[in-house]
Amino acid sequence: MDINVKEAVINTVNAYFEGLHFADIEKLHAIFSHDCVLKAPGIRRDLDSWLSLVAAREVPHEKGDPFSYKVLQLEVIGEQALVKAYCPLLGQEYIDYLGLLYENNRWRIVNKMYAPKVGE
Repeated sequence: MDINVKEAVINTVNAYFEGLHFADIEKLHAIFSHDCVLKAPGIRRDLDSWLSLVAAREVPHEKGDPFSYKVLQLEVIGEQALVKAYCPLLGQEYIDYLGLLYENNRWRIVNKMYAPKVGE
């Protein structure tokens, strides 16, 4: 895998982590595809609905939560990537699966599935 491609995907995912931690709606909006649907068991949200929820909830940084997000797995094939991420958020631990595509000279998240972490 080209190190520059891997770094570019990681940079997008790090922007995602920062957006979550600081409730930075503009940063999140910039890295998601406008037609992304966010999915969890029993939940489907379009991007604007999800961003509204992020804007209205507590801000992890302001609560003093540590910035402990991690990329657990990364796979890149051509212009698509799949990232498994650990996201501790507001007293919960989530595992996110992020699908990214390289389009218009940038990596964007086109799919997000997430659920609370269960014992391994």
